[in-house]
Amino acid sequence: MENDKNKAYWSANLRLMFTLLAVWFAVSFGCGILLVDYLDQFRFGGYKLGFWFSQQGSIYVFIALIFVYAWRMNRLDREFGVEEQDEDRS
Repeated sequence: MENDKNKAYWSANLRLMFTLLAVWFAVSFGCGILLVDYLDQFRFGGYKLGFWFSQQGSIYVFIALIFVYAWRMNRLDREFGVEEQDEDRS
């Protein structure tokens, strides 16, 4: 039974990681390289949007994804009962 729980936890972890990596890839490669000509029609902060994504946007999205990963992993840890315990609370 414990082995099934570990497999389910690991599967959920991998699913989350691959989803977030796909988002990062879509933003950095898709918006920064593939769709740059289309996005350059629009402006953000005085710069063409395609340029902004290739220079800044993908970095901001990556930082946001780090926080999303930490938040979701904490929820996943609680769901599977593997959360870390504070020494002060014990």
